[in-house]
This record gives sequence, structure tokens and C-alpha cells, in this order.
Amino acid sequence: MKLTTTPSVYFLLFSLFFTITTSYSQIDSVNIPKIDVKYTNKGFQFKTSDDQFLLHIESRLQFRFATPGDQNPISYDEVYNDSQPVFKINRARLKVGGHAFEPWLKYYWEYELSQGNLLDFRIMVEKWEFLKLKIGQWKTYYNRERVISSGKQQLVDRSIITRPFTLDRQQGMELFGRVFPGTSTDFNYNFSILTGAGRSISENDDGNLMYVGRLQYNLFGRELGFIGSDLSFHEKFTGLIAVAGVTNTSKYTRFSQSGGGQLDGFEDGISGQYRVKQAMLETAFMYRGFSWQNEFHIKEIYDHVNAETTNLKGAYFQAGYFLSNWSSFFPKPLEVAGRYTYYVPNTNFSNNLEEEYGLAFNWFFKGGHRNKLTTEFTYFNFEDQTGVLDNGLRFRVQWDISL
Repeated sequence: MKLTTTPSVYFLLFSLFFTITTSYSQIDSVNIPKIDVKYTNKGFQFKTSDDQFLLHIESRLQFRFATPGDQNPISYDEVYNDSQPVFKINRARLKVGGHAFEPWLKYYWEYELSQGNLLDFRIMVEKWEFLKLKIGQWKTYYNRERVISSGKQQLVDRSIITRPFTLDRQQGMELFGRVFPGTSTDFNYNFSILTGAGRSISENDDGNLMYVGRLQYNLFGRELGFIGSDLSFHEKFTGLIAVAGVTNTSKYTRFSQSGGGQLDGFEDGISGQYRVKQAMLETAFMYRGFSWQNEFHIKEIYDHVNAETTNLKGAYFQAGYFLSNWSSFFPKPLEVAGRYTYYVPNTNFSNNLEEEYGLAFNWFFKGGHRNKLTTEFTYFNFEDQTGVLDNGLRFRVQWDISL
């Protein structure tokens, strides 16, 4: 994949330089605070001694080999085709974030260099733990699998239910926070009002906004971060149970990093054609090198033009473990992880099941998820409406490194 430098990249780099210079123009030239520079788990960090300004900058590369192809099949006919082996730079990211003027006034943006896409840009006001505000564009806080960074997953990529159920990146605002931390009623909440039209779209097509709510109960008063593997080796059981819901009316039935689109079997929509309602139940926990996460999804799509309703459902179950915790025979950097996923594109049909079985081996170099090699075997099993089964096996190797 060829990397191109677009005018947007120059604009972003100029904005970064402008942010730094203008920030320090606000400071008395005689009492310029000392700038501390160090390398952290977010890349290179620049911070003033008074902690009024902080900036971190990081680059990330993801190299991938896959055979007989890389993309997850989306229909029966794609399960086992004549795809050729693939070697590519799957992701090439530039990430910049920090805070300005106050430690609780934060900012972040992320750019995909290989495709020329501005993925994230947001400002966060986080003065109080129980009430925070986010404005801009980001991956919607709906389900765990999508929110976890692709560099912090246990398998090479997300499951086959990500495509039909993810809300992906949207523009808008969000209220979020954590209440009663450390108690038996420890909760996180997220409530978002979004355009509901996908990445880089700043206006709604029909006047109906997307509303998203997520409520997460932190078991035993301990919060679990958005990461796939138990690299921290939790000595105490740490877990969560979360529920989420969304309603949206637009011309799309699905979203991705590319923006709005259509699920298989749906025509290109017009403004306000599809009313979508979704709900999700999620569990996750970690304990002494073992990690678990799963999600159950349901989705209803009502087509206003054709007066038709389609119901979808799906779920995945995923677990990982560092085998060295069981026997010293296994090296400490090695983790094994597995996942089972099922997806029903239309619950009105009896023979309408898609399945995915995944097995992965992670080798963590120095830096954990920041420098990781993953080997994965995936088996697909698709059934069409005639009851005929087709299946296929895929092999992938990926090196993900953040600098």
C-alpha cells in the first residue's frame, strides 16, 4: 500500500506546531517554565513544569500477511473464493493528544496516513470524574470490541459481527463519567447525541439525530480498561457488565471507518429511509493473566420506503490466557486467545447462520501491546437459505508496533 502525504497532513502538522507556539505565547517570556521531555506509553511526551500544557505524539504501524485473503466474508459466496495472498501495511497512524491551560482540558486527534483520513478529533472537559464532556469525532462508546484499539486486541481483527452492529466514528457530543467509584454501586455511563451519518459528516440527512446510551456496572468497585489482554496480571477479580442502546434514522444500515454504508441485501437509501434500533449486553473480566469478553447484539431495521422490517442478532465469546501462569514450560511473552462468533443476518429465515472460529497466539515484545506479533487461524462456516453449508480457513500474521 502506497503512503501518500496529502495537504491534510501538512495542515495537521502545521496545526500541531501552531498549538505549541501559541500556547507558550500566553506565558510570561521571563518565566517560561521548564519543558520535560520523555518517552511514555503514549509516545514522546512534552510537558511544562507547571503541568499547564502537555503534548504527546505517537506513530503506529501495522504490517499484515494473510492467505487466501484478508477481508472477513460478508456473504455465502465469499466464504471460500480465489482470493490471493496479501501483504500490506494495514494501518499507519499518527496520534497527537494532551491537555492545554488546565490538566482537565484535554484534546486528541488521530490521522490515518495510508488512506488520508482524519479519524478522531475531539476536546474533552474532564474536571470532575462524575461528569465529563466530549465534543468532536470519535469511535462511539457503544460496545467494547469496537472501542478497544485495533492495536490492543487479542486477535488480528475484530469479529464478523462488528460490520453489522458497530456505530463506528460519529460527530457530536457526549456526556460521560463514573459515579460511586470503589463501592458496590460503581458505575460508568456514556450518553451521546450524534449526527448519525458516519465519519466526517457534520450534518444529519433528515433532522433525526442518533442517540446512544451505555451503562456499565463495575464489579467489586474496580474499573476494567479497554484492552484485550491481561498484561497487568490483575491480582483481584476485575470485571464489568454493560448494557447499551441506540436509535437512529438515516439513509444507512451500517457504519464503518469509511463512513455510512449498507448491509448485504439493502439498497442505497434516501434521506431518512432506514430507522435503526439496536441493543447490546456485554460482559468482561480479567484475573491473574486470564481475560474474558463477550457481547450479545440485536438490531431492528425498518425500511420506510418498502415498509419492511428486518431483525438481526449475533454474539461473540472471547478468552485469552498467558500459559506461563499455568506452567513455567511456556515463555512469559506468549498468550493464547480464542473466539467464537455467530451472526444471523435475518431472523425471519431458519437457514441463515454465519459462524467464525478464531485461534490466535500473541508474542509480546518489550512494550506489551505497543510491540506485538500475532499469528491467527480463522475458520468460517456459512449457511444459506437452502440449508447448504460452505466453509473456509484463513491464516494471518501481523506485527503491530507503536513508536
